Amino acid sequence: MAGIYIHIPFCKVKCNYCDFHFSTNQKLTSKMVDSICLELNQKKEYLVKEPIKTIYFGGGTPSIIRTELLREIVDAIYSNFEIVENVEFTFECNPDDLNSKKLEDLRGLGVNRLSIGIQSFEDEQLEFMNRAHNSNEASNCVKLAQDNGFSNITIDLIYGLPNTSVDYWEKQIEKAIKLKVNHISAYCLTIEEKTVFGNWYKTGKLKLVEDEYSLNQFKILQSELKKNGFEHYEISNFSKNGFISNHNSAYWLGEKYIGIGPSAHSFNGDSRQWNVANNVKYINGFKNNINTFELEELSSIDKFNEYILTRLRTKWGVNLEELFLINSTRKEQTLKTIEQFISNDDLQLSDNTIYITQQGKFIVDYISSELFI
Repeated sequence: MAGIYIHIPFCKVKCNYCDFHFSTNQKLTSKMVDSICLELNQKKEYLVKEPIKTIYFGGGTPSIIRTELLREIVDAIYSNFEIVENVEFTFECNPDDLNSKKLEDLRGLGVNRLSIGIQSFEDEQLEFMNRAHNSNEASNCVKLAQDNGFSNITIDLIYGLPNTSVDYWEKQIEKAIKLKVNHISAYCLTIEEKTVFGNWYKTGKLKLVEDEYSLNQFKILQSELKKNGFEHYEISNFSKNGFISNHNSAYWLGEKYIGIGPSAHSFNGDSRQWNVANNVKYINGFKNNINTFELEELSSIDKFNEYILTRLRTKWGVNLEELFLINSTRKEQTLKTIEQFISNDDLQLSDNTIYITQQGKFIVDYISSELFI
């Protein structure tokens, strides 16, 4: 089975940390939806008619799009693909976009999982990040969604923010737990070059926290969520029993998916392709029947490295038999490197599968890079 990702490239405002592709100019919304529907039709054979088990609307901010336009996209998905009966349908939204009518409309579209971009429950930090919502909306939107029949809700939080204390971060976790959500994604603030924060950092207006400070907040996050019944199943993701994200897990487990919309990526096991990250070029491409994507055929080395990169971050680990079926040219060297990390208690081996340890989670990107061909 496979998944479909729909990229909605529009936002109300530009968050200071975000480097995803989007525009705050929404004049092209209708034309964008038309092009997305055309791409869905064109890609209906991309996965050789594999059933679709997950649908994910991301962005950008899908929740700012009118329901009738969203319905056009959903109809195009169902008319071009075989959708399993119990499909996981995730919809990203911002707290300030949610009201009872919007939530009712989303349920009517078939959405059964909400991903709410809270990031912080404190006004000072929300203003610092230039988020469009306030602290009251951050808390109230989750309760409102629950009252309107949504039981599968994930929220996003950001840690490692400058000028925040341990007490601040502990309160963020406490508030998230009190909301009784069943999935939390938490990301350490990273400074990307082409962002407001990136410019502030270059000019000295923004100073980063020490790595040890962010690491301490990550440890607090792990500890508190574990106490409250969350499984740490991927470096940035924590879930109550039965609420792991099927869509994102498919990425990490190397399953096939289709990406629709500007900047979206697709993967069929042997190649990867990505759409142009430009709204006008994307729309004009479909209008004038011009190719809007680039294609990369994956070598065995690419597949080997991607298997390590995605699987090592998860609770499922790296199966060595599967890994060396992909590429065994450096098997001896890879095993020696693995042994070194095992001896340092960064990895553990069980049933021919290597898993990241609690200690290793703090340096998982470094470990992965050392295992790459």
